[in-house]
Amino acid sequence: MSIVGIREPYTLHRGNVLKAYQSWEAPTTIISDGAYGVRGFHGDTTGVEDLVDWYRPHAVAWDRAAKPSTTLWFWNTEIGWATVHPLLVAHGWEYVQTITWDKGLSHIAGNVNGNTIRRFPTATEVSVLYQRRFMIDATDGPLTVKKWLRHEWQRAGIPLNRANEACGVKNAATRKYLTQDWLWYWPPGVMVARLAEYANNNGRDGGRPYFSLDGEQSVTADEWDALRYQWNHTHGLTNVWQRAPLHDSERLKGTMLRSAPRVHNPSSSSAAHLNQKPLEFMQRQIEAVTKPGDVVWEPFGGLASASVAAVSLGRRAYVAEIDPNFQQLAETRLIDAAAGILDAAQVVA
Repeated sequence: MSIVGIREPYTLHRGNVLKAYQSWEAPTTIISDGAYGVRGFHGDTTGVEDLVDWYRPHAVAWDRAAKPSTTLWFWNTEIGWATVHPLLVAHGWEYVQTITWDKGLSHIAGNVNGNTIRRFPTATEVSVLYQRRFMIDATDGPLTVKKWLRHEWQRAGIPLNRANEACGVKNAATRKYLTQDWLWYWPPGVMVARLAEYANNNGRDGGRPYFSLDGEQSVTADEWDALRYQWNHTHGLTNVWQRAPLHDSERLKGTMLRSAPRVHNPSSSSAAHLNQKPLEFMQRQIEAVTKPGDVVWEPFGGLASASVAAVSLGRRAYVAEIDPNFQQLAETRLIDAAAGILDAAQVVA
């Protein structure tokens, strides 16, 4: 769907996402809600032991497409995530934190036989945030950002304490940006640009340019800031999200009629999807790590909740779904979300 004056808000691939990755724009964030190893959908694995093989081609594709600032939200069970975690690390992802969805007692009420269960009932699933592991090529080989900053300053042959003068601070530059202990901070772009300028003006003649990522020129403030993932903080939110599974009007029922794609089948009262995610949760994740106009990938669309949230927030969504019934439901939701953006744009105009 196209909106005049606004870039295409979503792209829906009907089929296996492995055939779509190469045609998609580089993602700002990826929201993965694929196999859990619980036979939750056709194509899911029957146990967690097969999850690594299931996710491997996707991890390779994500690694290839991601920018240094790309983030990944990985939805799964606790054991499913723990099983896949080493694979994600091997393909360039660094753990940031775990979000726990507490579904409450209503999720298990009536579904547990106290005489046969051999564990505490499960009322949670997790969504784990990852950032890209960023390494910088240096004369001594690839270095982390922390080591590279100090390496470049020392390569210039300037005493460490003069970094404070370079940045215009009393002691923060040496203590925060060039230290190698646990007090290290990722410096803002403006400070890295100041370090580079000072090193180029006062460092050894043979080493210029200093603080260069390409060997041709020093990194600029904007270039440096673009290497780190965005974070838009919301006060009051923690890493535990409490909400019962969807049972309200947001929960889609049954299937859709092909002859009337925007009318739900009234003959079916069952849920269209066993594990539909709340739009509220998807909006939280997208707002936290992206800005309007950014690209959101949803490789395993289902009902396309992440993409619907992305479109409604003014981001551009790339989503794939292999099941024809889910494709139909997903596109209806995406059309509605895009129409809402158009209506809002017309009101502003």
